[in-house]
Amino acid sequence: MKKWLFALILLLSLSALTACGSSEESSSTEKKEIKIGATTGPYSDMVSKAIKPGLEEKGYKVEVVEFSDYIQPNKSLANGSIDANLFQHKVYMESFAKENKLELSEVIIVPTAPMGIYSNKYKSLDEIKDGTAIAVPNDPTNMARALKMLEEAKLITLSEEANPLTVSEKDVVENPKNIAFKPIEAAQLPRAVESVDLSAVPGNFALAAKMDLLDALQLENMPDDYRNRVVVNTKDIDATFAKDLKEIVESDGFEKVIDSEFEGFGKPEWMN
Repeated sequence: MKKWLFALILLLSLSALTACGSSEESSSTEKKEIKIGATTGPYSDMVSKAIKPGLEEKGYKVEVVEFSDYIQPNKSLANGSIDANLFQHKVYMESFAKENKLELSEVIIVPTAPMGIYSNKYKSLDEIKDGTAIAVPNDPTNMARALKMLEEAKLITLSEEANPLTVSEKDVVENPKNIAFKPIEAAQLPRAVESVDLSAVPGNFALAAKMDLLDALQLENMPDDYRNRVVVNTKDIDATFAKDLKEIVESDGFEKVIDSEFEGFGKPEWMN
């Protein structure tokens, strides 16, 4: 009798542990209160206007957490202060994760404000004269994007051997208009429109300065690696909330908001 009683107690204990484990697993993958971080401006607006309403329809309570820098959104994600973020492209995400020993994964790519070439002096790139000066970002990633844009406009030719993600002025092999490059901090590029012939302004800084993307003489044909994405901790990539985030971004309702309120944003390949 004692043996049978011991066996019954052991069986009940194991059942309780299994149920507890299942409950914990369920709560981690089916959470209904989530915090999404985004940089102040168009991307926090995108979360609030195009993503949050769809999640709320699915029964989520959503808090949008705004950040003013590009460091804290990933650190907050890693320490569990937020559940997902929207502010970074693939190159930045992978570099930041490697440097800080984080495990981050993309959920889905979203429409992103492209870099543009702006001018108060010219109305078309066809008008530019010999010796025209252009302000370009002084960080390697955005410098490469600016030079690729100039090549697409047939204003310069870059070496075929250059890495497209890290091209710099030294990779310019043809410059028939003798364009003078003026590298400056990316955040200063909107102001440079007043003092330099041309200025290559990343989309987020253009919007922060209340510039109209459609005023650009040319907008970047942005590769998906440079488009922003919804990012979560790798351990959460298969969680229900991550799958629901992806579903909302893929919805017709999301695209309608983008078309009506985020004019000029370049859509990722999957949307086209």
